[in-house]
Amino acid sequence: MKKLIAVALSAVVCFGVLAGCGSSKNEDKTIVVGASPSPHADILKVAAKELEKDGYKLEIKEYSDYVQPNNALGSGDLDANYFQHITYLKNFAKEHKLDLVSAGMIHYEPFGIFPGKAKSLKDVKKGAVIAVPNDTTNEARALLLLEAQGLIKLKDGAALTATKKDIVKNPKNIEIKELEAAQLPRSLKDVDFAVINGNYALQAGMTVNKDALAVEDEESVGGAKTYGNVVAVKKGNEDKDSIKALIKALKSDAVKKYMEKEYKGAVVPLF
Repeated sequence: MKKLIAVALSAVVCFGVLAGCGSSKNEDKTIVVGASPSPHADILKVAAKELEKDGYKLEIKEYSDYVQPNNALGSGDLDANYFQHITYLKNFAKEHKLDLVSAGMIHYEPFGIFPGKAKSLKDVKKGAVIAVPNDTTNEARALLLLEAQGLIKLKDGAALTATKKDIVKNPKNIEIKELEAAQLPRSLKDVDFAVINGNYALQAGMTVNKDALAVEDEESVGGAKTYGNVVAVKKGNEDKDSIKALIKALKSDAVKKYMEKEYKGAVVPLF
């Protein structure tokens, strides 16, 4: 009887170990990625079908801001995130002392100046209020676009680190209103214009090709190479098979066709 009980217990233990191993194996095949709702999460949903071909399951966690997904990646709650451009990633990682790197550049979202209470850039009134993102890299990008339209002049060398303090010429006495990027579309009713990130414009039902009054030049200092959107991972994980499979799926023909058809220039594939 004792032998039978011992055998039964051994069987239970073995089954538990095997079940545990099986569970671990399944978990290893699940990639958890943080993303903004649009366009990143939508693009990931297309990539998920491609990932299935390599035996991976994609779990998408959506975030509405630019801080939480990097913190979640740094703490290990995510395997990767896909919501930010390369310049923002580098700046955030440095400021918050996080070992985060790009595993691959996927697409580019042109910045646009959108109409609020005013409807044209041809006759900007004195003292006009223009809202811009309040994070360092995107504020610089917005100011560069305003400079390209001849509305302001930045001091030499400011470029990608420019803030409103670097404005040396402001003939229209424009008021630059710094807001959290996610708040910019909602600010349009209260300001004359707003310079809005592509993903937040899309979430608000706007696109640069249809609704923006001016769009940044893809070849400019604020263009695709500087502001291409990337998949971020913890340093050292960029060579993991799962991450390579994720990048492969995001750079697939299916995803490229989806971007081109769905966004019509508001999201530009970089592969």
